[in-house]
Amino acid sequence: MTAARVVRSEWTKIRSVASTVWTLSVAVVVTVALGMLISALTNHEFATMPDRDRLSFDPTFISFAGMSLGQLAMIVFGVLVVANEYSTGMIRTSLAAVPQRGTFLSGKIAVATLLALAVSLATSFVAFFAGQAMLGAHGTSLGEPGVLRAVIGGGFYMTLIAVFSMGVAAMLRSPMLSLGVLMPFFFLISNILGNVSATEKIGRFLPDQAGSKVMRVVTPVDDDTPYGPWGGLGIMLLWVIAALVGGYLMLERRDA
Repeated sequence: MTAARVVRSEWTKIRSVASTVWTLSVAVVVTVALGMLISALTNHEFATMPDRDRLSFDPTFISFAGMSLGQLAMIVFGVLVVANEYSTGMIRTSLAAVPQRGTFLSGKIAVATLLALAVSLATSFVAFFAGQAMLGAHGTSLGEPGVLRAVIGGGFYMTLIAVFSMGVAAMLRSPMLSLGVLMPFFFLISNILGNVSATEKIGRFLPDQAGSKVMRVVTPVDDDTPYGPWGGLGIMLLWVIAALVGGYLMLERRDA
């Protein structure tokens, strides 16, 4: 089967499975709604905010507060796109139709990545404008230095979260096992390593912590991170590439 046919086949699979469509919808709603809520609360409490916090106040980053939960849906999307075929047994049929496993996996990843990118970029822009509306006079605009980069970077960040999850799912081949690894990694281990003084220098090189740097316009006063916004996204990209390579190697070496 040619690469073009593989891409069309994978697109048909993704849009015909309700769970993948729903997870992307949840990612949009949660990211925008929670961002609006946090932005509104911040606007209400701005007058009582300590001077130290005002110096580091980043209206752009505040509008992305919902991504902390929105990325949960993107993780689920990435896992389901790859691992669903293993749980249903359809992977054997897919590999019989496309014996070239590299072509099969790259077609699946390419289609899912483009879809995730389109949704993530749209979500990032909507979350930004909705958040700024809630911040009122304390908000910012796309024309301010660094803001457009942060908004576009937010879309890239959510996309890379999904693609990293695809790579992990390709390695583990089980939706439950993949989610059982990814959820604690992002929502427990990363937070612990990043917030404990003894390990925070390690935590800042984890994919989510490094990648989220691109969404910041204002650098916190006590931030001594040794990389900038695009450097952080580059570190995250290295994690993604490692996960995809691992997934490909597992697909090549193991039976379906």
